[in-house]
Amino acid sequence: MKFSVDKHEKYVVLKLNESKLTNDNTPKLKSEFILLNTEGYCNIVLDLSAVKQCEDSQDLSSLLFGDRLCKKANGLFIVTGVNSVVAKILEMSNLDQSLTIVSKVDEATDLIFMEEIEKELLGSVDKG
Repeated sequence: MKFSVDKHEKYVVLKLNESKLTNDNTPKLKSEFILLNTEGYCNIVLDLSAVKQCEDSQDLSSLLFGDRLCKKANGLFIVTGVNSVVAKILEMSNLDQSLTIVSKVDEATDLIFMEEIEKELLGSVDKG
């Protein structure tokens, strides 16, 4: 599975450099989510802009896995760069209802920073 990882202080961007999301590469994707989570990353942005097709909704279950992992760590899992083919499968399987999907990585990082600021503000209110 070809992918690139761009690590930042508050989040990591995982860009899948594959044209298809299949049963062959989704287990590796899950493993990478676990690895990043173990390294302390609770905010993961998954960039699917290179993915042009997806076999079926089963292959997208790895996205739910990443989402659960991030939520359990009190973070965000954001999917970005979804094309119309993948979007249709997400819609048919109702995954578009439970996942956070934005069009660009910039939007995803904005969401993460807003969430982090909110956590800090709420944390200071609790201590006050």
